[in-house]
Amino acid sequence: MAYKGYVNPELVISTEELRNNLDDDSYCIVDTRPTHEYIKGHIPGALHLDLFGISLIDTRQQTFGPFMWMIAYLFQQRGLDHSKTIIWYEDISGIYASRGFWFCEYLGHSKSRVLDGGYKAWLAADGPVSIDGVEPPKVPQFPIDPNLNTHMDADSIHDILNRDDFVRLDTRTDDEHFGKVARAERAGAIPGSIHIEWVNNLDENGAFKPADELQKMYADAGITHEKKVMCY
Repeated sequence: MAYKGYVNPELVISTEELRNNLDDDSYCIVDTRPTHEYIKGHIPGALHLDLFGISLIDTRQQTFGPFMWMIAYLFQQRGLDHSKTIIWYEDISGIYASRGFWFCEYLGHSKSRVLDGGYKAWLAADGPVSIDGVEPPKVPQFPIDPNLNTHMDADSIHDILNRDDFVRLDTRTDDEHFGKVARAERAGAIPGSIHIEWVNNLDENGAFKPADELQKMYADAGITHEKKVMCY
């Protein structure tokens, strides 16, 4: 049976699989945690790249295209080899590693995975730990073959906002969704949004829930396979 019942189990990697293949030269492991956490200990051989502070407000194509070119350049400068399977991790199965995964997906790099449960799961499994910094290797330019279907800008969202088969999935906190906290220019949510905070995808240990639990959670919220889902 596929890992946790997932339809696409190749998008994640378990601590057991990574431990058994830690010396696999076809893997490029990336630690997305803050620098002070990385230097305290990390998976041996892991490069360091904290992407979370790098963001873009204007996501129209004329600004989004150059931004993604910058991300690809950053990947090359930090030693991410596009010929390898890039494995992203943070403390848990969280938004830092997921951001790196999504950047790869948009750029057209199909060999990208997230470590399920992150560094906490690695420690719980007695995985080896290193405190040695890893010098980024010299690698070729990271290619850009944009997967346009993975991204929607504000204009394209607005154009289909009233379609019955279009789901706006707000993955932020309760306070952000209900306008109690504003981390954008204005508080609130896109009209008609379904709210499922991203942490609801995880179990008590910070790993992804099995497929059947996730399917039920989303189906109960009205999110089904035939609908177009935009997460924000």
